[in-house]
Amino acid sequence: MQNHLTLGILDGDDIGLEIVPAAVAVVRAAAARTGLGINWRPMPIGATALATHGSTFPEGTMEALAKMDGFILGPIGHRAYPKVPGAINPHPLMRKGFGLFANVRPTRSYPGLGAVYDNIDLVIVRENNEGFQPDRNVVAGSGEFRPTEDVTISVRVITRAGSSKVARAAFEIARQRKKRLTVVHKNTVFKLGCGMFVEECYRVGKEFPDVTIDEVIVDTMAMRLIRDPWSFDVVVTTNMFGDILTDEAAGLVGGLGMAPGLCIGEGAIAMAQATHGSAPDIAGQGIANPFAMIESARMMVEWLGHNRQIPEALAAAALMERAITKALADPATRTRDIKGTTGTEGMTQGIIAAIEAEAG
Repeated sequence: MQNHLTLGILDGDDIGLEIVPAAVAVVRAAAARTGLGINWRPMPIGATALATHGSTFPEGTMEALAKMDGFILGPIGHRAYPKVPGAINPHPLMRKGFGLFANVRPTRSYPGLGAVYDNIDLVIVRENNEGFQPDRNVVAGSGEFRPTEDVTISVRVITRAGSSKVARAAFEIARQRKKRLTVVHKNTVFKLGCGMFVEECYRVGKEFPDVTIDEVIVDTMAMRLIRDPWSFDVVVTTNMFGDILTDEAAGLVGGLGMAPGLCIGEGAIAMAQATHGSAPDIAGQGIANPFAMIESARMMVEWLGHNRQIPEALAAAALMERAITKALADPATRTRDIKGTTGTEGMTQGIIAAIEAEAG
């Protein structure tokens, strides 16, 4: 049985250059104290890679990542890339190339951070490779078309295979938690697209008789998420609905800095990716909240621990979770956006200090 991992480091853009090193530092500290060996492999990506390699996603990167257990991907500011050859958005290439069809996005409230409510603890599983997102729903190119100057057509692709895969991932997570799964859709309007998604969720649900399944229309879900988030545990939904609802959920617990994410699929590779953007307006100021990126990395280590049956990885993830919770309880080791008094480095060092104090 192996007790080591090979993990890629892709800093991304803007605040990614600050929060990805923070996440790596925290994982390093936990790994060192639990005997988890990690071979770190920095890889070029984003605007920095465009300047040094002539591409935001240099040739050979996919092949190198494919040989790893997982990787940390910082936020990508692709909207600001210049319109030049090589300036591409790497997201769809990674998600499609590695079959990362499930985007697991937990929402949890911590005391004292400015959460709207206490005791929120839910997980939204978002389908990752289909739906309305135009860079993911066709084989090549974009799923948006402009046949005339005055008409634009956007298509949404839903498949039974894609719906079934993300449903199964959500049921597996629900089985590990409170054995409750909510399917969010709009089959009152999208009778075929959402209808197929719902059909597949119920079909897969027959394999999980211990999990209770219900369904909610997406606009009702948007309201209920505000009024009674405690009534949900695990939620599964299509790509765009999931994207919107997870941002809403983040607003309940302190903002996008508190919104981690993990991209997983049927393969053995995992991608830790916080759900927020690259925030160029605060880049370089040392004030970015690293929680979402650190927690995304922790989720990856935990997932790989289960997937690879590595006790040291599970121990490292558990140690990180306890240290993060301890650091978040103290304003001195929280960033200012969550009612703290420190910056990125201060919060990172606070988590590392909590790891060392427990392990010591």
